[in-house]
Amino acid sequence: MARSTFDLRSALLAATAVLALTGAPQAVLAQSPRGPDIIADVAAQVIDSVVNISATTTATEQRAVPMPQLPPGSPFQDFFEEFFKNGPGGEGPQQGRPQRRSNSLGSGFVIDASGIVITNAHVIGEANDVTVIFADGRKLKAEIVGKDTKVDLAVLRVKPDKPLKAVKFGDSEKTRIGQWVMAIGNPFGLGGSVSAGIISARNRDISDQSYGQYIQTDAAINKGNSGGPLFDMNGDVIGINTAILSPSGGSIGIGFAVPSALARPIIDQLLQFGETRRGWLGVRIQNVDESIAESLSLKEPKGALVAGVDDKGPSKPAGIEPGDVILKFDGKDVKDSKDLPRIVGQTAVGKEVDVLLLRKGKEVTKQVKLGRLEEGEKVAKASATQGEADKPTIKKALGLDLSPITDEAKRRFSIKDNVKGVLVSRVDPNSPAADKRIQVGDIIVEVQQEAVTTPDAVTKRVDALKKEGKKSALFLIANAQGDVRFVALSLE
Repeated sequence: MARSTFDLRSALLAATAVLALTGAPQAVLAQSPRGPDIIADVAAQVIDSVVNISATTTATEQRAVPMPQLPPGSPFQDFFEEFFKNGPGGEGPQQGRPQRRSNSLGSGFVIDASGIVITNAHVIGEANDVTVIFADGRKLKAEIVGKDTKVDLAVLRVKPDKPLKAVKFGDSEKTRIGQWVMAIGNPFGLGGSVSAGIISARNRDISDQSYGQYIQTDAAINKGNSGGPLFDMNGDVIGINTAILSPSGGSIGIGFAVPSALARPIIDQLLQFGETRRGWLGVRIQNVDESIAESLSLKEPKGALVAGVDDKGPSKPAGIEPGDVILKFDGKDVKDSKDLPRIVGQTAVGKEVDVLLLRKGKEVTKQVKLGRLEEGEKVAKASATQGEADKPTIKKALGLDLSPITDEAKRRFSIKDNVKGVLVSRVDPNSPAADKRIQVGDIIVEVQQEAVTTPDAVTKRVDALKKEGKKSALFLIANAQGDVRFVALSLE
């Protein structure tokens, strides 16, 4: 045992000597095996800026059970009347009695000494009573300035009797995988709780809203730490801790933080307007996979494929069409469909931007004046993109039975009047179409970016593509409500 200890010590000394001779950064030599010594200094510098958030909802309890209907003269009548009049335990009438319940506990941090506090939107929820508890035990009622549920941020304002200790934001765009970070929370109002680790990954997409590109860290983040800051070793906030991946609810080394680069413009909007004002393009998009890329003559899968255009959206008058592939937006590359909502959302409302498209194998640039997402969402929900219409005959193509949209078919499949195209009346379960989840009742609107109006038009278009040597064809498929998607089907 002594020999192995000696050998290990010798090896470490030798490695240290090699690092010194090769000019390795002194910061590496200064770090202990469990992390840089500076962690304690940074924690002491910023911990008083981290706060506990207590959010309470006041709800009105309604009587769920009505007074039972009893026959006249029932011996239970007096009992039930007394019960429903005064309630259990003689606490007064049940109907309309206010009830208070704690909604959530979380963390937050001060970014302005005058009293601006940042936390997660899910921490405050729909609370109408929010209290900020400071490290020294002070409790201040908070006003909800605004919140953004898409990225899970909220801005609070308190009125302190003296300036608060505030922290500043750093640049999350300059962070690197493997660099040391520190998470601080105040989950129970007992004071700051510090954990350290590294950035495990960047640009993680964990949000179904597709507006987030989150920082992943192995610094321990547990329940109650939501809304707390993630610091770099300069003591700057590079993220807001918002979620963990855990089967037990405790940290397993996979936590996520909203990057400061994403959070700062949202916070500025909430402070200025009390709400977000995101850019809106007015398109429905899907990802470009290998089969779709081949059918569009793209060398590699990239960009965002436009599956539909909102009739009242900014993209319609700009000339953007279904089947276009958006490659660049306002000079920024769109690597895949997840990039576009984030880039557009971070662009100012009303700004005129250039959009680089691939249309039928050629690059085209369109200029679009952005609308506002919050207003456009209502329009987008009611919008749908349709194709063209009709004529009787049943045809077969690529494992599909095709027929016209008759009045009977409209009733049978609840097809809206404004949905036009060719009806899929049968799907071969062993066909490529079945693999791509085309179903009976779907409507083929386009084949390879050409509108089809009859079953015969579909088969002729497919035959022509085969003669051209195409390996796959791009179908625009609508459901009964008119929502559309692109599907690439093999022609082989």
